[in-house]
Amino acid sequence: MDDQVFLRPVAEDDMPLLYRLTSDPLATGQHEWFGWRDPGRFRRQWVENGLLGDDGGMLIVAAGDQRLGFVSWRKHLIAGTSHCWVIGAAVAPEARGRGTGTEAQRQLVRYLFAHTQVNRIEASTEITNIGEQRALERAGFTREGVLRGATFQGGRWHDAVLYSVLRDDVSPQDLAEIPEREQQ
Repeated sequence: MDDQVFLRPVAEDDMPLLYRLTSDPLATGQHEWFGWRDPGRFRRQWVENGLLGDDGGMLIVAAGDQRLGFVSWRKHLIAGTSHCWVIGAAVAPEARGRGTGTEAQRQLVRYLFAHTQVNRIEASTEITNIGEQRALERAGFTREGVLRGATFQGGRWHDAVLYSVLRDDVSPQDLAEIPEREQQ
């Protein structure tokens, strides 16, 4: 099996994975369970635009022929003339703890800086999600601070940690490298 992590567009047969990683409390983990979700929302969006649009998108995280999770991004307006991307990642329980999330987020940052004009990419995670904080730091993000009472889950408000990476933080050589799978 090829264990090199790569990103690819979402295919129709990826829909069960997307639903599982966003709606199954056993798969989402303690930090990402926000209640049951519309089981058809990803399929409707995929039919409309392949889950790739001007204001955001989603890619599957894979290694060989295994689907390991997904990464996503959405536009966040900062000021009247500028925006940044806010990214997220969901990794299947069986693929956690192996650097998959770190590598997927690193590749997503390179992809977004190579193909869009944003200068800033943000990510946040619950303050108790130490694994994701480490993954973001290993992927090149800088911890900026705590967002008090930022997320509602399990009947109460939780603090989150905000991270960012700027275009200048990433080597221009890294942006020029296109992963072999992306060229296909």
